[in-house]
Amino acid sequence: FFFEVSLNMQRKVQYVVAFAGLAVLVHLLRRTMSEKISIQEPEQQVVPKRRFRRHSSGREAYLWKLSNKNGMQVEITDYGGTIVSVTVPDGSGGLRDVVLGFDSVADYEKKSPFFGCITGRCANRIAKGTFEIDHQQYQTAVNNGPNALHGGVKGFDKVFWSVEELGKSCLRMSYVSADMEEGYPGELTISVTYTLNDANQLQIDYAATTDKATVVNLTNHTYWNLHGQPDSCLDHVVQLFADRYTPVDDTLIPSGELAPVENTPFDFRTPTAIGERINEADRQLQLGHGYDHNWCLNKSGPGALDLAAVVTEPSSGLALKVYTTEPGVQLYTGNFLDGSFKGKRGLTVPHRAAFCLETQHYPDSIHHQGEKEWPTVVLRPEQRFMSTTIYEINCRAQTIA
Repeated sequence: FFFEVSLNMQRKVQYVVAFAGLAVLVHLLRRTMSEKISIQEPEQQVVPKRRFRRHSSGREAYLWKLSNKNGMQVEITDYGGTIVSVTVPDGSGGLRDVVLGFDSVADYEKKSPFFGCITGRCANRIAKGTFEIDHQQYQTAVNNGPNALHGGVKGFDKVFWSVEELGKSCLRMSYVSADMEEGYPGELTISVTYTLNDANQLQIDYAATTDKATVVNLTNHTYWNLHGQPDSCLDHVVQLFADRYTPVDDTLIPSGELAPVENTPFDFRTPTAIGERINEADRQLQLGHGYDHNWCLNKSGPGALDLAAVVTEPSSGLALKVYTTEPGVQLYTGNFLDGSFKGKRGLTVPHRAAFCLETQHYPDSIHHQGEKEWPTVVLRPEQRFMSTTIYEINCRAQTIA
């Protein structure tokens, strides 16, 4: 009797232990599963995007916002690959948007003088819009007096670009320009990558390939005013690292001369205010209605990424530095802005409200192919066009002696 009781008790204890063990096992299993479920792959950081109203074609335009740890923000739209705003800390605890633009894609479509856009297939001017490659003559769209300007009537500034987000501070835009679009030969495949880093540098990398020999000269046409509003830019102090520039004719086509800047109003080798000499009785200034000329940059080597320009706004010390692999830069001082339209925040854009620093191959280079010191703008199928420009904005940057 006692043996049977003892045996039954032993079995009960075994059952209890087994049940407790099973309960512990179930608990551990549930905990493990819970932990596995709660562990997720980190979400991919994407660039914030918002609508930018509708284009007349019916297509919705969008704005992407790049940002860094310093509070700098850059907004870019897929229409024209256009930089719409560049907002930076102003050194006194505030923020200011230092580029001109509009509040909707409709305004860019109707009245933009190339605000902030990608310009191409050939930036700047081609005399009479004509050129020859391999004994073949081409006529491109003429849209600036007798000449072609910034790619023609419908250049890259007036098309939608495909957008790829490469991280929270990087966008790649791409476009395929059809053979004979605006009169240019070859199907051209282009990518433009915008990257904002924590050094307050906006880097723009251009790349292009073609299936037929063609002309390529790409740049960005942002209008800068470091005051943060569209008023006069004439107090901005400019330093350009260039000993020569390209004088122009009365249609702003280079004469072919690479002229020294010394003893001319085009000598910005030491920091000089834009307005200091802009109204002098100089023939070149009269032809451009101010500065609208190409400077031949002092390069450390072909394709080297060199400092090209420094521009400072005296009251705040806010400064823009421009680095580029390009051989030239066009300083344009808003000479054809006339107060006839309003930009962002409903503000009128007056005469000389901003300046542009367009990094580039020299204007009308296609008519100087093979000439000493003139860069080629011809791209062939076995080649790849590549170019980099960096815009860096900080306070109280020192100019370079």
